[in-house]
Amino acid sequence: QVQLVESGGGLVQAGGSLRLSCAASGNIYSTNAMGWYRQAPGKQRELVASIVSGGTTTYADSVKGRFTISRDNAKNTVYLEMNDLKAEDTDVYYCSARVRWRVAGPEYKYWGQGTQVTVSS
Repeated sequence: QVQLVESGGGLVQAGGSLRLSCAASGNIYSTNAMGWYRQAPGKQRELVASIVSGGTTTYADSVKGRFTISRDNAKNTVYLEMNDLKAEDTDVYYCSARVRWRVAGPEYKYWGQGTQVTVSS
């Protein structure tokens, strides 16, 4: 079993910053892609940013230049530094990780429980 625990959400004024963290624990041999998604009520979950174990990153166009994703492979932890936050960034943010339990085994995708980010204008 694998658990992803998120932290760092909250309420911030427009233009402010927040840093989200997500730590994976449990039966982990290795983690490949880790990422952050967000979802508003009644809408589909959308990718915000992702990072693979080698460090290559991907960002949604709406957050490029404002958000930075990073990871600590030794700690199986992924971070999302969010700067210049806007009201439209208000959502529940979920982290995800693709985890391998054993050498050459299949990858499974896991999700965190979500953390609320609210940006007041």
